[in-house]
Amino acid sequence: MRKLMVYLAAMTLFGAAAHAADSDSLTAASDTASPVATVTLKGGSVAAGIGYTWGHGELTYRNAPYQFSIKGVSIVDVGAASYTAAGDVYNLKDISDFSGNYFAADAGIAVAGGGTAIYLKNEHGVVIKLASTDVGLKFNLSANGVHIALKS
Repeated sequence: MRKLMVYLAAMTLFGAAAHAADSDSLTAASDTASPVATVTLKGGSVAAGIGYTWGHGELTYRNAPYQFSIKGVSIVDVGAASYTAAGDVYNLKDISDFSGNYFAADAGIAVAGGGTAIYLKNEHGVVIKLASTDVGLKFNLSANGVHIALKS
C-alpha cells in the first residue's frame, strides 16, 4: 500500500506539471465541442496529509455502457468524504483512450446547489467535465491526479 501511495503521489506531481501548459486549450476545446459520451461515478476519499480517492463509475459511449474504476491521491489534505458526480466526455475517438491518468486543468467552478465542476484531461487528449451532485462536496483536484481504468 505504501508503494502505491508513493507511486500515485509521484504520478500526480509530474503529471500536473506536464499538463499545466496545456490547460488553456482545455476549456476552449470542451466548450465548443459536443460531448461524445457521459459518465457517472461515486466513491470516497480519506486523507491525513496525503489522501487517497477511490470509486467506480459508468461510461456511456456510442449507446453502450462501460464500467470503470478510479483511484488517485491528494496532497496536503485532511478529512473523509463520499461523492457522486456526473459529466460529459469530449475528444474520445476510441474506447481504449478512456483509460489513463487524468489531471485537473480547471477546478473549483461553482455550480448551482453548492457543488463544483472540474475539467480533467488524460494523456490521450480525452476531456471529462465533471460536476459533483453532493451538496458540500469538496472536489478539488487542482494539483492532483486520478487513474481511470476500464473494467473487463
